Amino acid sequence: MAHGIWRCIQLHDQLSNTAILFIDLINDFQFEGGEKLLTHTESILPNLLKLRQFADEQKLPIIYINDHYQLWQSEPNVILNHCLNPANKHIIQQIKPRKTDYFLIKPQHSAFYQTPLHSLLKELGRTHLIIAGIAGDICILFTAKDAHTQAFTLHIPKNCIASEQEDRNKYALYLMESVMKANIEPI
Repeated sequence: MAHGIWRCIQLHDQLSNTAILFIDLINDFQFEGGEKLLTHTESILPNLLKLRQFADEQKLPIIYINDHYQLWQSEPNVILNHCLNPANKHIIQQIKPRKTDYFLIKPQHSAFYQTPLHSLLKELGRTHLIIAGIAGDICILFTAKDAHTQAFTLHIPKNCIASEQEDRNKYALYLMESVMKANIEPI
């Protein structure tokens, strides 16, 4: 697994320039279509855990960027406790942020919009992003668009993003690869 990620990173940037972005993984799934997104998120969870393990092994920063659920709290446990329910507990307990991870909240779809993400990445010296999470056709797509316009290189592993509808996820991947020049090879 690590060899595959490393090979993909080599195509774009040095490993020392890479950061992992986990988008909206702390999610309550309590909305219309949430059950479908929950099921699709369960299917990518093993790959997300592999990606996190790779980041740990290579000492890459992991940055969680999450919806704030009208709480406007940047403390991960506040968001986590708000979102935790019997349906998603098995996901959240495995993928929740750790003390060594960064955690930002976002007011809209893009992880860059009105957040300190760009400043954090600049401070860390990171120009290549591996983006994973949910929803691929909304928040991942909007984040990739903003990253591309800010000259970041992108790897968005197709087996590390999920959307409510699989056809929309595939179309978002098509756009990210063709328009934003993202590498979408799976990990």
